[in-house]
Amino acid sequence: MAINTTYDPTSTAQALAEQFVSGRQTMLTNQTNAAAAAAKGLSTLGSAISSFQSALLGLTGANKTIAANSAIFSDTTAATATATAAAATGSYTFFVERVATAHKVSYSGLTDFAGSGSLTLGSGSNSFTLDLSGKSNWTVRDLAAAINGDTNNTSISASVITTGSGVSELVLTAKNTGESNAITLKPSDPDNAADAALAAKFGTANELTEALDAVLRVGSEGGTPITQPGNTFNVIDGVTMTLTKAQATGSTPLTLTVAADSSKTTANAQAFVDAYNKLKAALDALVNPADPASGSQAGAFAGDSGVRALRDRLVSIVRNTGSATLAGFGITGGRDGLLSLDSTRLTKALAANPKGLDSLIGSTATGSASGIAAQLDSYLKTWSSSVNGQIQSRKAAVSKLQGELATRQTTLDRQYDSAYARYLAQFTQLQSVQSSMSYNTSLFDALFSSSKD
Repeated sequence: MAINTTYDPTSTAQALAEQFVSGRQTMLTNQTNAAAAAAKGLSTLGSAISSFQSALLGLTGANKTIAANSAIFSDTTAATATATAAAATGSYTFFVERVATAHKVSYSGLTDFAGSGSLTLGSGSNSFTLDLSGKSNWTVRDLAAAINGDTNNTSISASVITTGSGVSELVLTAKNTGESNAITLKPSDPDNAADAALAAKFGTANELTEALDAVLRVGSEGGTPITQPGNTFNVIDGVTMTLTKAQATGSTPLTLTVAADSSKTTANAQAFVDAYNKLKAALDALVNPADPASGSQAGAFAGDSGVRALRDRLVSIVRNTGSATLAGFGITGGRDGLLSLDSTRLTKALAANPKGLDSLIGSTATGSASGIAAQLDSYLKTWSSSVNGQIQSRKAAVSKLQGELATRQTTLDRQYDSAYARYLAQFTQLQSVQSSMSYNTSLFDALFSSSKD
C-alpha cells in the first residue's frame, strides 16, 4: 500500500503556527482595535468641544452678547451705525456737515533720473526715509514700487498715472483720513545738495483730494460740532457711527434710532442652541451602546463613565433650576437632552425683560465670566485644556498603550515566525521520510510481485 505524501508542508506549517498564536492574537487584535477606536474617539471629542467653545466665545466673549440692538439712520446713504446690547435704546438726531477725506497729491512732469540723494516722505507723524542713491537710474514706476515696498512706510501708497501725452504722474495717497495726516515730501537733509536737488525734481504737488476732518453736529445743522480725523464716531455709549456722505446745507438732520433687534437676538439664541445640540449629538454618539437589533456599533466610549458624566453635566448646566431658566426664554430641553427654541416665546420674554437672557447665559469674557456660558466653558476646559485636560491625559495614556501593544505584536509575530519555521522544518523532513518509505514500499511490492510470478 502506498503512503500518502501529497500534503503541503508550507500550508500545514502555516495553519499550525496560526493555531499556536490564535488565542493571543485575537486578544491583541481586540485590544489594538479598542485603542485605535479610543484614539479616534478622543480626537472627535476634542474637535466637538473645541467647536462649541469657539461658537460660545463668538456669542458671549468680550463685547459679545446674545441679546442684540440695532442702530439705524433715517438716511443710510449719509451714515450707518451698529449698536451693542449695552446701548441705551432711544432716538438721536445729527447733521453730517463733512466727511473726513484722505490726502491725495500728484507730481507731474517727472522723467527718468539718476539715483542720488534721499527723500523723507510720510503722512502726519508717520514718515520714512527713501534712499535713492543705490540705483543708477530711476523711472516713475521704480519710484512708486520703492515707496510701496519700503518696510518703514505705514502711511502712504503710491501709484502711477500715464496721461494722454505719455507723461507719467506719481500719485501719493494717505492711508489715514484727516487734516493731521497730510502728505509731506521733502529732502531728508535740506543742507545736502543731492537731497535738495532730488526734491526739486518733483516740483509743487497737485492736490487731488484735500485732507479734511469729519464734522458731525449734534441735533441740527447749527448744533454743537464734533470734529475728528476719522469717519467713525463713538459718541453714544454702545453705538458706533460711520459717516459716508456730507449733507447739503439746509437738509433735514438725520435721525438715529437705537432699538432692540429681536431678529438678531433670535438668530444668536438659535446659534447657541445649534452649537449646544451639535456637541450633545457628538457625545451621544460616543457613548451610545451597541444595538444588535438595528446592527449599530457601540460608540468609542460606550462603557466610559467619565465621558457619560461629561454629557450629563452639560445637560444639567443648561437645565438650571434657579429662579430664571432658559425655558423662560423659550429655550427648552427635550427628553433626549437636545435644546429647541420657541422664537415667539423668546420675543415675549425679552419684551418683558430685555436684559434677562444675557444675564442668564452670561459671558465667557476673561475677567467677567458669568452665567451658563461661564459654567459650560469652565467645565469643558477641564477636558480641553492642553496643559492638564482630560483629553490630553487620555491621549497620552492611549498613545502609551498603543506603543505597548505594538511591542507585544512584534513579539507575537516573532513567535509565529519561529513556530512556522519549526513546523515547516518538521513537516518537510516528515514528507521526505514518507517519500522514502513510499519508494521502498513500491520496491518491495514489485519484488514480491515478481517472485510470485
